[in-house]
Amino acid sequence: MSFEKFIRIPTDRIGSLIGRSGRTKSKIEKNCLVKLDIDSESGEILISADGNIEDIQPFKAVEIVTAIGRGFSPENAMKLLKGENTLHVIDLREFVGKSPSQVERIKGRIIGEGGKARMNIENLSDTSISVYGRTVAIIGETNKLKIAVDAISALSNGRMHGSVYNKLEGARRREKEEKLKLWEDQDVF
Repeated sequence: MSFEKFIRIPTDRIGSLIGRSGRTKSKIEKNCLVKLDIDSESGEILISADGNIEDIQPFKAVEIVTAIGRGFSPENAMKLLKGENTLHVIDLREFVGKSPSQVERIKGRIIGEGGKARMNIENLSDTSISVYGRTVAIIGETNKLKIAVDAISALSNGRMHGSVYNKLEGARRREKEEKLKLWEDQDVF
Protein backbone atom coordinates (compact mmCIF):
# COMPACT_ATOMS: atom_id res chain seq x y z
CA MET A 1 0.00 0.00 0.00
CA SER A 2 1.23 3.51 -0.68
CA PHE A 3 0.65 6.98 0.75
CA GLU A 4 -0.05 10.17 -1.25
CA LYS A 5 -1.11 13.56 0.04
CA PHE A 6 -1.33 16.92 -1.72
CA ILE A 7 -0.65 20.06 0.32
CA ARG A 8 -0.54 23.66 -0.80
CA ILE A 9 1.67 26.14 1.05
CA PRO A 10 2.32 29.81 0.29
CA THR A 11 4.84 30.19 -2.52
CA ASP A 12 7.02 32.47 -0.38
CA ARG A 13 7.61 29.49 1.96
CA ILE A 14 8.84 27.12 -0.79
CA GLY A 15 12.45 28.28 -0.37
CA SER A 16 12.33 27.40 3.34
CA LEU A 17 10.87 23.98 2.52
CA ILE A 18 13.59 23.19 -0.01
CA GLY A 19 16.43 24.75 1.99
CA ARG A 20 19.93 25.63 0.88
CA SER A 21 21.06 23.15 -1.78
CA GLY A 22 17.91 21.09 -1.06
CA ARG A 23 19.06 20.16 2.46
CA THR A 24 15.71 20.65 4.23
CA LYS A 25 13.80 18.71 1.58
CA SER A 26 16.35 15.87 1.76
CA LYS A 27 16.22 15.82 5.55
CA ILE A 28 12.41 15.50 5.55
CA GLU A 29 12.55 12.78 2.90
CA LYS A 30 15.21 10.83 4.82
CA ASN A 31 13.68 11.15 8.31
CA CYS A 32 10.09 10.50 7.21
CA LEU A 33 10.76 7.92 4.47
CA VAL A 34 8.84 9.97 1.89
CA LYS A 35 9.37 11.70 -1.44
CA LEU A 36 8.47 15.39 -1.87
CA ASP A 37 7.48 16.63 -5.34
CA ILE A 38 7.37 20.42 -5.10
CA ASP A 39 5.78 22.77 -7.64
CA SER A 40 7.41 26.08 -6.71
CA GLU A 41 5.06 28.14 -8.89
CA SER A 42 1.75 26.93 -7.43
CA GLY A 43 3.00 25.97 -3.96
CA GLU A 44 1.63 22.43 -4.36
CA ILE A 45 3.54 19.61 -2.75
CA LEU A 46 2.89 15.92 -3.30
CA ILE A 47 4.07 13.83 -0.37
CA SER A 48 4.32 10.16 -1.29
CA ALA A 49 5.61 7.01 0.35
CA ASP A 50 5.75 3.37 -0.60
CA GLY A 51 5.48 0.59 1.90
CA ASN A 52 3.60 0.20 5.14
CA ILE A 53 0.86 2.83 5.43
CA GLU A 54 0.55 2.08 9.16
CA ASP A 55 3.90 3.81 9.66
CA ILE A 56 3.44 7.27 11.19
CA GLN A 57 6.37 8.88 9.35
CA PRO A 58 4.44 10.02 6.21
CA PHE A 59 1.90 11.73 8.46
CA LYS A 60 4.72 13.48 10.31
CA ALA A 61 6.04 14.66 6.93
CA VAL A 62 2.62 16.22 6.24
CA GLU A 63 2.79 18.02 9.60
CA ILE A 64 6.36 19.22 8.98
CA VAL A 65 5.56 20.58 5.51
CA THR A 66 2.42 22.27 6.88
CA ALA A 67 4.42 23.78 9.76
CA ILE A 68 7.01 25.22 7.38
CA GLY A 69 4.15 26.56 5.26
CA ARG A 70 2.70 28.22 8.37
CA GLY A 71 5.91 30.15 9.04
CA PHE A 72 8.02 27.84 11.21
CA SER A 73 11.71 27.54 10.51
CA PRO A 74 12.71 24.06 9.30
CA GLU A 75 14.54 23.51 12.62
CA ASN A 76 11.40 24.21 14.65
CA ALA A 77 9.23 22.17 12.26
CA MET A 78 11.55 19.17 12.74
CA LYS A 79 10.62 19.19 16.45
CA LEU A 80 7.51 17.35 15.26
CA LEU A 81 9.67 14.21 14.98
CA LYS A 82 10.50 14.30 18.70
CA GLY A 83 8.35 12.71 21.37
CA GLU A 84 4.63 13.35 21.29
CA ASN A 85 4.90 16.74 19.54
CA THR A 86 2.11 17.68 17.17
CA LEU A 87 0.97 20.69 15.16
CA HIS A 88 -2.16 22.77 15.76
CA VAL A 89 -3.22 25.61 13.45
CA ILE A 90 -5.72 28.30 14.51
CA ASP A 91 -7.44 30.41 11.86
CA LEU A 92 -7.81 33.87 13.39
CA ARG A 93 -10.87 34.56 11.22
CA GLU A 94 -12.78 32.27 13.61
CA PHE A 95 -12.53 35.08 16.17
CA VAL A 96 -13.06 38.23 14.08
CA GLY A 97 -14.57 37.21 10.76
CA LYS A 98 -13.02 38.18 7.45
CA SER A 99 -11.96 41.73 8.33
CA PRO A 100 -8.23 42.02 7.53
CA SER A 101 -7.79 44.93 9.95
CA GLN A 102 -9.30 42.91 12.82
CA VAL A 103 -7.06 39.93 11.98
CA GLU A 104 -4.03 42.27 12.10
CA ARG A 105 -5.21 43.66 15.45
CA ILE A 106 -5.45 40.18 16.97
CA LYS A 107 -2.06 39.19 15.51
CA GLY A 108 -0.63 42.26 17.24
CA ARG A 109 -2.14 41.16 20.58
CA ILE A 110 -0.71 37.64 20.19
CA ILE A 111 2.75 38.80 19.11
CA GLY A 112 2.94 41.73 21.53
CA GLU A 113 5.44 44.56 21.54
CA GLY A 114 8.76 43.27 20.23
CA GLY A 115 7.40 39.69 20.21
CA LYS A 116 7.14 39.69 24.01
CA ALA A 117 3.62 38.21 24.30
CA ARG A 118 4.36 35.34 21.91
CA MET A 119 7.62 34.61 23.71
CA ASN A 120 5.88 34.60 27.12
CA ILE A 121 3.24 32.14 25.88
CA GLU A 122 5.95 29.93 24.37
CA ASN A 123 8.00 29.92 27.58
CA LEU A 124 5.07 29.36 29.93
CA SER A 125 3.49 26.60 27.82
CA ASP A 126 6.74 25.01 26.56
CA THR A 127 5.59 25.25 22.92
CA SER A 128 6.74 26.94 19.70
CA ILE A 129 4.40 29.48 18.09
CA SER A 130 4.35 30.99 14.61
CA VAL A 131 2.03 33.84 13.62
CA TYR A 132 1.80 33.90 9.82
CA GLY A 133 -0.86 35.26 7.50
CA ARG A 134 -4.26 34.70 9.07
CA THR A 135 -3.13 31.82 11.26
CA VAL A 136 -1.33 30.99 14.46
CA ALA A 137 0.45 27.63 14.42
CA ILE A 138 1.66 25.87 17.56
CA ILE A 139 4.04 22.92 17.98
CA GLY A 140 4.15 21.05 21.29
CA GLU A 141 3.05 18.05 23.29
CA THR A 142 -0.70 17.52 23.41
CA ASN A 143 -1.26 18.68 27.01
CA LYS A 144 0.91 21.75 26.48
CA LEU A 145 -0.74 22.51 23.15
CA LYS A 146 -4.09 22.84 24.89
CA ILE A 147 -2.66 25.38 27.34
CA ALA A 148 -1.20 27.48 24.50
CA VAL A 149 -4.39 27.24 22.41
CA ASP A 150 -6.45 28.39 25.41
CA ALA A 151 -4.07 31.35 25.94
CA ILE A 152 -4.23 32.41 22.28
CA SER A 153 -8.02 32.04 22.27
CA ALA A 154 -8.28 34.16 25.41
CA LEU A 155 -6.12 36.92 23.90
CA SER A 156 -8.11 36.73 20.65
CA ASN A 157 -11.33 37.15 22.63
CA GLY A 158 -10.01 40.30 24.31
CA ARG A 159 -8.66 39.04 27.64
CA MET A 160 -5.94 41.09 29.28
CA HIS A 161 -2.38 39.79 28.85
CA GLY A 162 -1.78 39.69 32.61
CA SER A 163 -4.72 37.39 33.30
CA VAL A 164 -3.67 35.09 30.45
CA TYR A 165 -0.11 34.89 31.84
CA ASN A 166 -1.47 34.18 35.34
CA LYS A 167 -3.52 31.30 33.97
CA LEU A 168 -0.46 29.94 32.12
CA GLU A 169 1.68 30.21 35.27
CA GLY A 170 -1.01 28.40 37.27
CA ALA A 171 -1.15 25.58 34.72
CA ARG A 172 2.63 25.30 34.77
CA ARG A 173 2.66 25.21 38.59
CA ARG A 174 -0.02 22.46 38.64
CA GLU A 175 2.00 20.42 36.14
CA LYS A 176 5.13 20.67 38.30
CA GLU A 177 3.14 19.69 41.41
CA GLU A 178 1.75 16.64 39.59
CA LYS A 179 5.27 15.57 38.58
CA LEU A 180 6.47 15.98 42.17
CA LYS A 181 3.52 13.97 43.43
CA LEU A 182 4.42 11.15 41.04
CA TRP A 183 7.92 11.05 42.52
CA GLU A 184 6.61 11.21 46.09
CA ASP A 185 4.29 8.27 45.46
CA GLN A 186 7.18 6.08 44.30
CA ASP A 187 8.39 3.45 46.72
CA VAL A 188 12.15 3.74 47.00
CA PHE A 189 14.04 0.93 48.66
